[in-house]
Amino acid sequence: MDIQDFDGLRALLDSTFPKTCRSCGYVYISAEQFFIETQDMPHGRSSLRSAIEDDGLILVEVFRNCRCGSTLMDEFGCRRDQSENGVKQRLAFENMLRAMQARNISTDAARMEIIKFLQGQPNTLVAMLNIELRP
Repeated sequence: MDIQDFDGLRALLDSTFPKTCRSCGYVYISAEQFFIETQDMPHGRSSLRSAIEDDGLILVEVFRNCRCGSTLMDEFGCRRDQSENGVKQRLAFENMLRAMQARNISTDAARMEIIKFLQGQPNTLVAMLNIELRP
């Protein structure tokens, strides 16, 4: 897992850092240092687990191994926009994804092209859908 995989996650509490490993005493000053200097979980186990707090806040629990081998955990807020507009945008994204899948376009390729389109990057979305955009 790469540090970019955690892009957009924000620390829930500033007080979680610095974080000290209880086994070896090593101190991680920041979330960035925590991700860079720790390792993924062994044997292909996921380093991420979602959880929902009583107030509906979605958390991402991140499990990483310290350099001593001890497992550390920290919680981060979900980067997903939970506003009404955010829900509408995700629905539109999913609808576009399904339309592309119906045209036998792979999910990975479809996601990539939709994201490029939304970010204003060169893409082949219009060609893939075989449509004309109106001015």
